[in-house]
Order: sequence, then structure tokens, then C-alpha cells
Amino acid sequence: MSETPLKGQVAVITGSARNIGREIALQLAREGAAIVVNGRSDKAAAQSVAREIRSIGGQSTVCMADVTEPEAAAHLMTTAKNTFGRLDILVCNAAIRRQQPFVDIPIEEWHEVMNVDLNAPFYCLKAAIPMMIEQKYGRVVTIGGSTLHLLTPNRAHVTAAKMGLLGLTRAIAIEHGEFNITANCVAPGHIETVRGASAGNRSTGGIERPIERLGSMAEVASMVTHLCKPEGAYVTGQCLHVNGGMYMGGA
Repeated sequence: MSETPLKGQVAVITGSARNIGREIALQLAREGAAIVVNGRSDKAAAQSVAREIRSIGGQSTVCMADVTEPEAAAHLMTTAKNTFGRLDILVCNAAIRRQQPFVDIPIEEWHEVMNVDLNAPFYCLKAAIPMMIEQKYGRVVTIGGSTLHLLTPNRAHVTAAKMGLLGLTRAIAIEHGEFNITANCVAPGHIETVRGASAGNRSTGGIERPIERLGSMAEVASMVTHLCKPEGAYVTGQCLHVNGGMYMGGA
């Protein structure tokens, strides 16, 4: 197997200026993929990731785009094709967390979560899938979470959006397998990331999980990378859990 099995491929990772998205971008770059780094507002952070990729010998460009806008999502996909000639991998990582008791969720907050966690991946996929169909190859990975599987309290909007995202992922898988397109969801558990205050409190490591620690961003990114490599070509329509055993049920 080649040391850079993704050489010649092009990947877009939404929300890749920091945290898990950044780590996914770096890991895919190490496997040989050219990377389109995406952010919404922090251009300096996105440019820093792109420079880091180039420093390890990879190819990278930055596209600042608010993927909750259909035109911006389409522009992000065409940036990949216009810059590198194709689009092979789409990782829908951009997301927000909000935490409110159901009766206290403002209508505006419900729409905010749905726009970022569900509508944005739809817009990106609407633009990316025709490119993948044309080249008869594609890898789609969406980033879910433990919330919808464990039914975490006070996150009705996040649960609903992420459940919808899983359904959307499986719809892509069932409709496009004939074009050598796979689609899978990676669901992180409690991961050591930098979180905003609106995400709510994070559980401490070691609670109700056999592996008594928080997971690392690299461990999540490694699962995403596996699904994009040749070894992952026969996996599609699945939800892969990276959570230290906190959830052991069926997907």
C-alpha cells in the first residue's frame, strides 16, 4: 500500500480552522490529499492550518464560506474543483451545540442549530455529489455525535438535527453506491476540544465509559481518514462511534 494512498485526491472539510476539523484536515493531508480549509469568520486560523499543511509538504488552499448559505456552500465545492481539478472527499464537520431545556428553546435558536447542523451539510452535498457522480468516485463523511444515541437532556434541537444528518448520510449512501460513492457518519463521544460557553458543560472523563478518559481529536480524525482510504471502500451507510464505549447499542 502506498505511503500516501490519497495522493491526487482533493478534500473539503467544513469548519476545519480548529478542533476536530483541523485535525481531520492535517491527517488527510498526511495521507496525500490536497485540502480546502474552510472557516466562516476566523480567516487567520484557517490560514494557519493551510500553512501547517504546506509545511509538511501538502497542498492546501483556504475558502472562507458560511455554508448555511446555499451559494456559499456551492462556492466552497467549486473552489476545490477550480483550484485542484476535482473533488473526492467531503467531510461535513461544521456544527454548533446549544443547551436549553426543551420548553426554553427560542425559535431562533432552533433554526440556528438546524441551519448549521443539518441544512449546511445538505447544501454542501447538493453541490458536491454531482461532481462525484461525474467522476464516479467520492467519499462523504459527516460528523454526528453521541447526543442523538444517548438522548442527552436539554439538547432537543441538536438531537433532531444530528438524527436528520444521519438519515441524510444514509440516503446519500443508498442512492449513490453505484457511482463508487460511500457515505458514513462518525459520531464522537466526549472529546478534548476547545468549546464555547454556549455548548454547555462537558462531562468529565471516566463517567459511564469503559475507557476512562476523554477522547482525542486525533482519534476521531483517524476514523474519518480510514473511511476515506482504500481500506474503507466497502464501508457505507454506517455510523461509526468513537466514544470510549459510552454507547454500545446499534447505530
